[in-house]
Amino acid sequence: MEVSPFLVLREDAVLLQSCEDFVMSNSYLVVGLGNIGAEYAGTRHNMGFMVLDAWAAAAGAVFESGRYGSRAEVAFKGRRFTLIKPSTYMNLSGKAVRYWMNELKVPLENLLVISDDLNLPFGTLRLRKGGSAGGHNGLTNITEMLGTQDYARIRVGIGNAFSRGGQIDFVLGELDDDEKAQMPQICQRVIEGVKAFATVGPDRAMNVVNTRPKPAAGQ
Repeated sequence: MEVSPFLVLREDAVLLQSCEDFVMSNSYLVVGLGNIGAEYAGTRHNMGFMVLDAWAAAAGAVFESGRYGSRAEVAFKGRRFTLIKPSTYMNLSGKAVRYWMNELKVPLENLLVISDDLNLPFGTLRLRKGGSAGGHNGLTNITEMLGTQDYARIRVGIGNAFSRGGQIDFVLGELDDDEKAQMPQICQRVIEGVKAFATVGPDRAMNVVNTRPKPAAGQ
């Protein structure tokens, strides 16, 4: 029996679409929030940058400059993660998020944003599937640009050890020595949380991320 070429083309198109859907469902956009420039490196407001730098270094990946941000690619258990450090400065983070979501065709449910948070003790992590920006300018702009607050985020606590009127200096200040010593463990916990988000789903990942950090040996 002769097979119609139109039927073959249709089957090929369906197969191609199925492959594309599979790739999209296993592709994740992880955006670490921060400000570019040497004057902001190592500051509390750059927690998102620091986490992604640690992940890229551990995975042997290199950030390359792109539109609205620096980009690196890492993989884990069949999932592909595109790491983005926006170059738009914090208050326009949403511009980079929206661009890269469209460019990579990443669905909203596969977006995860990493930010600092004044309302959490230093080193405390909170994974949420959505919610308010909590006064964070970067999250506020992302919500505005996407038109929804229903995107996942991991908030990294930086504490609020500042006197009245000292919030800006505190947030844009460098980590102290004790905080720097804790950063490798904090970054690793966030990275494990992102991996769990992609492999076991956000609900189970919250059980991994939203726990108190284990005290260091001798404490």
